[in-house]
Amino acid sequence: MSWSINEVAQLSGVTSRTLRHYDAIGLLPPAWTAPGGRRHYEQEQLFRLQRILLLRDLGLGLDAIGDVLAAQDHHSAVEVLRQHRTWLLRERRRLGQLVKTVEDTIATFEEGGTMNPSEIYQGFSHNEYEAEARQRWGDEAVDRGNAVVAEWTPQQWQDAKAEFNSQNQELAQLMDDGVAVTDQRVQDIIDRHYNGMTLFWTPDRESYTGLGQMYVDDERFAQNYESVRTGLAAYLRDAMKVYAETRLS
Repeated sequence: MSWSINEVAQLSGVTSRTLRHYDAIGLLPPAWTAPGGRRHYEQEQLFRLQRILLLRDLGLGLDAIGDVLAAQDHHSAVEVLRQHRTWLLRERRRLGQLVKTVEDTIATFEEGGTMNPSEIYQGFSHNEYEAEARQRWGDEAVDRGNAVVAEWTPQQWQDAKAEFNSQNQELAQLMDDGVAVTDQRVQDIIDRHYNGMTLFWTPDRESYTGLGQMYVDDERFAQNYESVRTGLAAYLRDAMKVYAETRLS
């Protein structure tokens, strides 16, 4: 069974023009195209459109949605739907808290009372680094990163933390041994670091060098490395600079 592009537009509330755009960028190709170019969609495409609309409603851009869908293609339909259900339940809880916050604010105005300042912002999403990250690297990079980690399981988070700690400990040992940052052993670790970054964005020579400098200049990041070994932040910065100059453009 199939539906024409006009029928899908009517069912979903998405315009035919938008559906054609989704096809043009590879986000939602039709199941087949009739003579004359009329697009037709089958149930698989309808489910994919449902996923696109959900991710769009969660605030992701089209590039980030494409990355999420590509990652989800490795999972079964049931697994994907369960992920979406988790996101929706999380969002429902957050919206429920927002409703309560607004209701409490209305009651405070009507009754002439006061609210604890911390209660005024209950339910709002907070990420102390997100605004800064958007300013540094742009909305698209941040949206893509959020989309990636939204799919991570607790085990994936644990593995990522273990890899981060492993890199720091290995670099610290090489630094203690007086190994130059140009040494292949150091650069192999930096290669792991760079590949980890590419899960979220793809730094070029300038931005990767700048990231290394930020690890030294920003005390929030520097403390993470200095707590492992004094001088590690600068050692990592210098190693990243070598990597950027020799491998990136």
